[in-house]
Amino acid sequence: MTSTDPAAGLVPAPRRLVHGQGAYALDARTPLGAAPGAEGVARWLRATVGAATGLPLAEGAGGVELALDETLAPEAYRLVVDAGTGVRITGGTAAGLFRGAQTFRQLLGPDAFRRAPIAPGRAWDLPALAVEDEPRFSWRGLMLDVSRHFLPKDDVLRYLDLLAAHKLNVFHFHLTDDQGWRIEIKRYPRLTETGAWRSRTKYGHRASDLWDETPYGGYYTQDDIREIVAYAAERHIRVVPEIDLPGHAQAAISAYPELGNTDVIDTTTLSVWDTWGVNPNVLAPTDNTLRFFEGVFEEVLELFPAETSPFVHVGGDECPKDQWKASPAAQARIAELGLKDEDGLQSWFIRHFDAWLTERGRRLIGWDEILEGGLPDGAAVSSWRGYAGGVAAARSGHDVVMCPEQQVYLDHRQDGGSDEPMPIGYVRTLEDVYRFEPVPPELSEEAARHVLGTQANVWTEVMQNRSRVDYQVFPRLAAFAEVAWSHLPAPADRDFAAFEDRMTAHYARLDALGVDYRRPGGPLPWQRRPGVLGRPIEGAPPVV
Repeated sequence: MTSTDPAAGLVPAPRRLVHGQGAYALDARTPLGAAPGAEGVARWLRATVGAATGLPLAEGAGGVELALDETLAPEAYRLVVDAGTGVRITGGTAAGLFRGAQTFRQLLGPDAFRRAPIAPGRAWDLPALAVEDEPRFSWRGLMLDVSRHFLPKDDVLRYLDLLAAHKLNVFHFHLTDDQGWRIEIKRYPRLTETGAWRSRTKYGHRASDLWDETPYGGYYTQDDIREIVAYAAERHIRVVPEIDLPGHAQAAISAYPELGNTDVIDTTTLSVWDTWGVNPNVLAPTDNTLRFFEGVFEEVLELFPAETSPFVHVGGDECPKDQWKASPAAQARIAELGLKDEDGLQSWFIRHFDAWLTERGRRLIGWDEILEGGLPDGAAVSSWRGYAGGVAAARSGHDVVMCPEQQVYLDHRQDGGSDEPMPIGYVRTLEDVYRFEPVPPELSEEAARHVLGTQANVWTEVMQNRSRVDYQVFPRLAAFAEVAWSHLPAPADRDFAAFEDRMTAHYARLDALGVDYRRPGGPLPWQRRPGVLGRPIEGAPPVV
């Protein structure tokens, strides 16, 4: 392959690619035909590739043909470009066909990622080739925290497009936390009237002495959520809503003080938290709290239908037990339930909502702290503190999503240089992410089958807007996507130099998409944040 060959720049790398002879040219006369089941992908191609190229892609036989082939795996696809007859894309399901359409778009070149043609009337050459491809993992995700810093609806829709362009298929939507409640719940209007707004915001790490004194907030209406979910479904992306409990709950308690431990603290004095870290104000273990959040989840399930959102995330992380230890009511509940300690009380919360969600045809997933005190049989685990929680869960027969902070937290800095904006955590370079391995070698073959896949997490404490999110996420998300999709060799044997070569073409796609990624040479002057304190951690991250 030569560097001018668009097939040389495919990201993520396909499983098998064979070159043919010649090329096929798309022009204004090229039809687009969709067999039964392929109509949605055809609509997407006309709306995106059609807009970028200026080609009508009118319905008709020949030219570009889309079809389903049930002999393929669900997300597998086959793409054949024949210089004489045209393009045929087949998928095991509409989802597989959609992944093939993403490869087709990449083959057209970076201008196919624009929103309008820059050279109307040109022909678009596709090299003759055959691609056979399917993903390694069924869960290939990105978690986006919109609580600490809110991303407006259009920015969320844009991120769904960016996930789709990288063949990622899970969007973990972190909607609630101490710093803001971001989803409208009609029966509890104060969750957004009060809980979605804070009076000011810490600027930089929580140890920084800088503040942004501008009142801050925002939330998604229920119609916004419906639109986001429908947009994701059209791109064959599952949405995992997260409603955090029993910790990370100060925004909810500020709106409804009776949810807190009122026998320990005057919860009426609490406001939405304006700084970062682990908050001591957690939910009270009362029947009223259970009924309140059942009401929340009833509306959440209506907004996130099971077809798109089979999993519901309940958080379960970073729940300090100090208030429960000091609370006579919490201690009485521990005694009433015959629990061993406060860890058992957290497990009681999780078990309650696991049973509640299971009765309604959903599966509970939570951060790996939900292992503490015992885990319900059907619950799944997001292993974030390292691999250990995921290893323990998989060995116990629980499904796992591997997202260790030391490896794939994209809020961690990308370089050790002094110009990195608000540097947080370990240095995780593009190459580091490319060499991330989601399945720990110590897992048996049987336990490894419980690793559903992997997810990169984006916590937005020091990311005030879309541009800052882009800088932290890209280009590393491209490396992560290849880890999640492609069948790569062991980390030490991966050809990072070849990946870097393919990224040359991919940077041009990101440019066309308007992504404010970190350049290989470092941040541009306007991407820096001089004088704003971060929390860099030196040395290589531990594998734990």
